[in-house]
Amino acid sequence: MITVQGVVDRVGPTLLHVRLGGAATHVNDVVIAEPGRKDQVGDGDLVLGVSVHTAKDAVELIRHCGAQGAAAVLLKPPLPARGAARSATKETGLAVVEVHSGAAWAQLVWLLRSVLDAAADEFEDDTRSSGLGDLFRLADAAAAVVDAPVTIEDANSRVLAYSARQDRTDPARVSTIMGRRVPDDVLARFRSRGVFRELSRGRTTIFVPAQQDGTLPRLIVPIRMGGELLGSMWAVVAGPVADERAAAFADTAPVVALHLLRRRATEDAERRRSAELVRAVLEGRGSVRLVAAELNLTDEPHRVVAIASRADDPLGAEGMRLALWERITAGVGRRPAMAELHDVLYAVVPDRPGEGGWPSLRAALAEDRTPPLVAAGPPVPLTGLAESRDLAEETLALLRAGLLDGPVASHEQAWPVLVLHRAAVAAVGSGVTDFGPLSVLLAQDEGSGTSYVDTLYEWLRHPGDPRAASRALRIHPNTLRYRMAKLTELARVDLDDPDVRLALLAQLTALRWR
Repeated sequence: MITVQGVVDRVGPTLLHVRLGGAATHVNDVVIAEPGRKDQVGDGDLVLGVSVHTAKDAVELIRHCGAQGAAAVLLKPPLPARGAARSATKETGLAVVEVHSGAAWAQLVWLLRSVLDAAADEFEDDTRSSGLGDLFRLADAAAAVVDAPVTIEDANSRVLAYSARQDRTDPARVSTIMGRRVPDDVLARFRSRGVFRELSRGRTTIFVPAQQDGTLPRLIVPIRMGGELLGSMWAVVAGPVADERAAAFADTAPVVALHLLRRRATEDAERRRSAELVRAVLEGRGSVRLVAAELNLTDEPHRVVAIASRADDPLGAEGMRLALWERITAGVGRRPAMAELHDVLYAVVPDRPGEGGWPSLRAALAEDRTPPLVAAGPPVPLTGLAESRDLAEETLALLRAGLLDGPVASHEQAWPVLVLHRAAVAAVGSGVTDFGPLSVLLAQDEGSGTSYVDTLYEWLRHPGDPRAASRALRIHPNTLRYRMAKLTELARVDLDDPDVRLALLAQLTALRWR
């Protein structure tokens, strides 16, 4: 872990210096404050006020970041020196770092992330090395060979490491590094030129000329090992590269491949260990406190979120679960603790706004073109995670049965349906639907195609409000009155008796929600 002061010291006083607040807070990630987005700031974030130009906006950002537990806000002069900003800083205790007025925000983003990645690698070296620092050094070495800035990307176009000199590139490269993955529009442009098709065909180098939108030429080297495409290296070049230099760039690929395999093996082992711990805590096995400490779960309310694929075939469902797991746990900063049980993914997330919390996970999953079914249990202390899991599973079952509107549901939305469903299951099991006149109405509906049972149910659900009952049935109020007269006559039931009405509602609820 590295503190705000540690980051400032590594970047240097030319670009950054702490103007206000404490600088001993640990830093987890770098985020850019976007106008209108309140859910992106999380605990330990360095927040860049790229779009903050007034003292009022600076105060609002400082207060919001302080409330979310951010590590520091970075602003350009004269904002950090303004009295209102200083007062807001004292109120929140948040550190405010002044950025040199001539510094480019894009350059600062990759510089700060380089510092955080290097610090993370140093921390891993004390425990178990992930090889990320080696990848950054390899990116610098590859950049020296090809004499151009380089990124190392995995097979899903996520940026794993990058060299220095990225300020000499183009907007496509800058946005790639800022987002830690190639943006969709940039991917589409390269895909239309057949780049990824060429990557899969076994070429040693691929040259992509400059594009009309200003994107500079690229020299691309696939990273393979044992016939498997592990990723690729992308160099932003000025033009066609000499064969000797391109071959030398390609010669670095096997070394990078070894590091990617080592990194994957480490991550796979860590994932398996983490998943086993999550399974233990969800099943109520072992010491919850010890497991929570090992999973680095903070002592605050958490939810268990159950995530299920809607794919019909088993292979498609498994592929979707793997892709979701990879997507949810990818990136820098806080990652949910996850496990798979009985073909369902379970994520343990804090119940708070900001990156890594339930609201941000919910929003991210809902954005999918074909979103999975997502059911969140109630927020509980760490000792109650097994209970939250049980309720998440029950909510997921209701989503699958179509008894809840989906595809995403939280316990706060689902509890009325949970109550009705449990009551219905218990009532049907005890045979309560076997008594009284209900069987007469069921037989009439089945034999003649009438809707007496549905009509009676909505009439009882909306006591004294025939218009609401009519709307629920999508019929005219006069039609409702006619049906009620006919079914009362047929069933020979006294609907003026409150106990009769209550008994019928209990029976109909059991039929509807079982």
